[in-house]
Amino acid sequence: MAFSSCIPHPLTSVKICSHGLVLSHRCNIALDQRSTVSSHGFSTGLSGQCLQNVGAKLSSDWSFQGGHRITVRSKVKRFIILRKSSGIRALWFANSQIAGSVFTIGTVAVLPFYTLMVAAPKAKLTKKCMESNIPYIVLGLLYAYLLYLSWTPETVNLMFGSKYWLPELPGIAKMFTSEMTLASAWIHLLLVDLFTARQVYHDGLENGIETRHSVSLCLLFCPIGILSHVITKALTKRVGEVESTT
Repeated sequence: MAFSSCIPHPLTSVKICSHGLVLSHRCNIALDQRSTVSSHGFSTGLSGQCLQNVGAKLSSDWSFQGGHRITVRSKVKRFIILRKSSGIRALWFANSQIAGSVFTIGTVAVLPFYTLMVAAPKAKLTKKCMESNIPYIVLGLLYAYLLYLSWTPETVNLMFGSKYWLPELPGIAKMFTSEMTLASAWIHLLLVDLFTARQVYHDGLENGIETRHSVSLCLLFCPIGILSHVITKALTKRVGEVESTT
């Protein structure tokens, strides 16, 4: 048999048996969607589509001019792409589920402490709970876990992308496109806000200052809660001085 228009590939072998044409591939090859073999010649078209373990489907037709023709069609490429993409989607879904779960757990975990500081600031239960360091240990462990999952080789470059090793807004914005990074930042905020609220609460107990409004602001607006407590403390002190002079 004579072969024409044949482009050999070092990793592709062709066998002819009584049942038809068999293509065996030992690793990645580039195969065209349609290759034809006739009794007058053999041709294989190569394109830039990289496949693995390519299977082939044989079909035949007859023409008076070309003789008996065997058509080879690849049929496994789509399956391989779906198999790879399904693994990526499964990993993305797992990370997204972990981030969502930790986000919810962290949010629910801090609410009882704020409720006690606002509803019963002078109760023994509230004082005992706010003296404990357990919530900060739990939130710290959650934050470390999410930070480990969200850390990539590009994290440092995104955080300190400038030549002066200072954070830049575009890099930070790109870094926070990940749900895992957002969840870790949320746990970070919850921990810092709760710690600040506890400091405000203890300072109010020691100096006899109303802290309910400031503690409430610390939950979502920590800097405003600190400012509120400073103003409240200054006003309370001024009122106390005025009352003592009169």
